[in-house]
Amino acid sequence: MANYSKDCCPMRLLFRTPHSAFRIRPMFLKPLIRVIMTAITLSLFAACERGDEAPALILPDHPHIQYTGRIDFSDPRAPVLFWPGTSIVSRFEGTSLKVQLSDSGESFYNVFIDGNEAAPLVLDCQPGMQVYELAGGLEDGVHTVQLFRRTEDSTGPTVFGGWILDPGKKLTSPPPRPERRIEFIGNSITCGMGNECAPGEDNSDLSKENNYLAYGAITARNLGAEYHCIAKSGIGIMISWFDLIMPDFYDRLNPANPASKWDFSRWQPQVVVINLFQNDSWLQDRLDPRPTPEEIIAHYRDFLGRVRGKYPEAHIFCTLGSMDATREGQPWPGYVQSTADRFRAEHNDGRIYTHFFAYDQQPRHPDLAQHRRMAEELTGVIREKVGW
Repeated sequence: MANYSKDCCPMRLLFRTPHSAFRIRPMFLKPLIRVIMTAITLSLFAACERGDEAPALILPDHPHIQYTGRIDFSDPRAPVLFWPGTSIVSRFEGTSLKVQLSDSGESFYNVFIDGNEAAPLVLDCQPGMQVYELAGGLEDGVHTVQLFRRTEDSTGPTVFGGWILDPGKKLTSPPPRPERRIEFIGNSITCGMGNECAPGEDNSDLSKENNYLAYGAITARNLGAEYHCIAKSGIGIMISWFDLIMPDFYDRLNPANPASKWDFSRWQPQVVVINLFQNDSWLQDRLDPRPTPEEIIAHYRDFLGRVRGKYPEAHIFCTLGSMDATREGQPWPGYVQSTADRFRAEHNDGRIYTHFFAYDQQPRHPDLAQHRRMAEELTGVIREKVGW
């Protein structure tokens, strides 16, 4: 049962927990969601008996809800979002829209109603299960909503509890999915860390991380491609700012759970963009012994081989930049180029390319203008090589 209308189960009172510093441990998250959803359902039936007219609750397993990204559907009525750039799209009838989400209280989402990119609602999630009003006073008709995760997995998982529509309203068929698919693999640059910061602001403020306006997401929209983003700030191929490297992280469904594995057969991109080595360039001296150039190339080659193994037909772009790993005189672009050249030759693989973004000359993450320039540059390169 996916739609409660005024003819079956009305409800006026929406469940909402108090704002507090309460944090939910991931292991308890799904059982709690089931309890909350049961309470909401009972409230709906009670309201039905009272004869109230009430909103229509659209549960997460409704066939007209379109999900994009690595999302955990082990409980179809409590799907979990982790990765930057994951999104939920629906078309809905009526004049208003609410959403039920359960979060740690640290994640941020963009909400686009009818494709309004110029003025999105920025959703600052609160702890626990909450009901958020996303739109009101719309013209009574069919509208489109996109819920897009701005922040990366470090802000914790978000459980989607469904849409709440006007009484008697329903979802209609969502827009068709793009035939093109592109995946970005990277670090804080690809996440969009600090891209909304003004000069001098804290560049690690996650409220200023907007993956929608990172170069990868912009490139995907430029190319009309469905977008997956597998990225984490601080991560590297050989060494990271924490005890996890991309080769151990890349194949996960839940980024925080080593046992949670993504099924690569579910989604095969035609284009993959890798932008890694920035953190390795900063941290290589912490490795003991310090890696030689040949060892650095070997690490990159091993990871490139793993990506090729998952996506045997994809065009793979090995990129780097636009932070100081591509500063003039740095060896890191050469390591990437050597790896790509050798891989092409060894495997007769004509779908491996390189591209380097020039150092942006700023001791910080790229800002919005730099992300736009990177996206325009990369869009042109992919169009030339792939024919998109």
